[in-house]
Amino acid sequence: MNTAPPTKTAGGRELDPVTFEVLKNAFATSVDLMSEQILRTCYSFVIYSRDFSSALCDRHGNTVMQGSADIAVHVGTLHFQCKAVMEEFGDDIHPGDVFMINDPYRGGTHFNDVSFIRPIFAEEEIIGFAQNKGHWADIGGSVPGSFDVSASEHFGEGLRITPLRIWSGGRFLHDVAQLLVFNTRAPDQAMGDLHAQSEATAVCEREVLRLIEKYLKDTVLEAMQETQDYVCRTVLESLRELPQGEWETVDYLDEDPANGEGLVPVRVKLRLDGEGIHYDLTGSAPAVSTFLNSGYGTTFSAVYAGTKTFFPEVPLNSGFYEAVTADIGDEGTVVNAGWPHAVTGFCSGPYEKVMNAVFELWSQIIPERAMACAFNLEYLLVGGHDDRVSASPYFMWYDWMAGGWGGRSTKDGSSATAPVFGTGLAVQPVEGQERLSPVLTTQHAISRDSGGPGRYRGGCGIDKGGILTDAAGTVMSYCCDRGRSVTWGIQGGLPSIPHGVWLNPDAADRRYLGAAFSNVPIGPGDHFQQPSAGGGGYGDPLERPAAEVLEDVIDDYVSVERAAKDYGVAIIINDAELDDYEIDEAGTQELRIRIRAERLGWLDEDPAGVAERFRAGDLDTHDVVRRYGVILDWGTGELQPNSTEQFRESMRKRSAQHWH
Repeated sequence: MNTAPPTKTAGGRELDPVTFEVLKNAFATSVDLMSEQILRTCYSFVIYSRDFSSALCDRHGNTVMQGSADIAVHVGTLHFQCKAVMEEFGDDIHPGDVFMINDPYRGGTHFNDVSFIRPIFAEEEIIGFAQNKGHWADIGGSVPGSFDVSASEHFGEGLRITPLRIWSGGRFLHDVAQLLVFNTRAPDQAMGDLHAQSEATAVCEREVLRLIEKYLKDTVLEAMQETQDYVCRTVLESLRELPQGEWETVDYLDEDPANGEGLVPVRVKLRLDGEGIHYDLTGSAPAVSTFLNSGYGTTFSAVYAGTKTFFPEVPLNSGFYEAVTADIGDEGTVVNAGWPHAVTGFCSGPYEKVMNAVFELWSQIIPERAMACAFNLEYLLVGGHDDRVSASPYFMWYDWMAGGWGGRSTKDGSSATAPVFGTGLAVQPVEGQERLSPVLTTQHAISRDSGGPGRYRGGCGIDKGGILTDAAGTVMSYCCDRGRSVTWGIQGGLPSIPHGVWLNPDAADRRYLGAAFSNVPIGPGDHFQQPSAGGGGYGDPLERPAAEVLEDVIDDYVSVERAAKDYGVAIIINDAELDDYEIDEAGTQELRIRIRAERLGWLDEDPAGVAERFRAGDLDTHDVVRRYGVILDWGTGELQPNSTEQFRESMRKRSAQHWH
């Protein structure tokens, strides 16, 4: 068992390893109890689906412990927000106070994520802070759900809460709370979450004070510091066993509408020098003209969360942040947008691009834990008036999807899994969604052929469909990406599929709305479909054993057609209804020889000709992306030449150079 060596408390008493372990785990329990309280008392279906996180901070605002099922994006921001409150109020912090903040420009995530911070006092001295952050379904702004893709400044995104006192010496400031919640579209729900989150911090406070009563204040304070030191030491010791050097890569956002068609680079460099883990993101693009920008807090969070994935045995607190540094450059870039750039869509924008870039870099350093790109987080929001109720109140159908993670160095990627953005996120039960909103789910199933082909296949995504029923004044918004910067494979693996939403996909007037849009009017009877991507493949798909491809066909993860095109495996269909298939050995050998001979040339074919063949129906989306590396407007078939050039460069580096 890894334990810290004995240390001395402020009073000179030895903190033995057993006491340290007991208190370290007690801190984790105090945070998890806070999370359980929120889960049982929240009003919002979004928070109930675990879009929240909790933390215990020390008297300096540094994180001592986070929850065991927290959202990854919150991990690197909670200490920033605690310190923002301390900077704002200084000595004017008292027992019974509770503070609110959601400010992305003071280290927060986006405006929907509202934090509550309670100081913990012992012997008239602040000894720590209890904090939780929950995603409110609406925080105002120009569209229901507060996700306006077209926003270029934060003023259209909702209410910005700078550090604010909401309880003063135990007295609830009702007028202040009313001002806040009545600037949302669901004030009753917001007020309920406000009370639930605030009272949950009292649970953590109670537990910490119980520890102080048992072990005394000095011992608890020393354990808080030692818990952080222990994490920092553990990470630094792990680095001594790893190769030293520099690595770099680039991932992309789909586009900046102000600059025309073309992918937007997010560049990440990593250096290991034996003294720590150092990142450099200064080569990233300028801030984009949509809300797909990141503030400094969320970029640091992406760096921390991506790195932490490769150190799963280490607890997460500010000690980890001491071992990991990042230069994100001056304000004004897509990874450090700054006020007043719109940043609500950071989660689908730079955040997961940084995480997946970090995954790729560490996959080279610790190849036994390697993983290809995961699907992109996406939110679909439908909001309007619920005509099932006589008063026609506002409703917000707020949905996120599971999807596929990348193939790994020894096994396939996970299918139908929460995004890397937040592995604690639960898939929302459709029964609950249908009860709360006039949207009927028509489909929710594994998406065949969505996993990126590879020696180890990417996990599969999900196809979900819905139809609007009794509603009025309804609009739909979608926050995603990777409609053009398609989820990629590594070490020879192939990409997944593009993200994007279709409106009335089975009708003659069907519309492809894309991977990011806002405020699209819809009415009763309109049907929408949102597929999530799978993960990218790991390794050459032609090296996947034919028997494993056959098993994927039987499980309906891969179609017979794509087994041949992507894996070079010819399948004989004896009886599809009975899942009676067999491998055509001679056909498979012939296919694999031909694909090996031709596939490098596919990436050099004229993109315009590929686009024309797609429009003629001779090629499908999988062919265009996986064989030819061509990016189109998936609704019209129009070629995106700049995006194609960038995507092909990525495929040559990540895939083609590893083919034999």
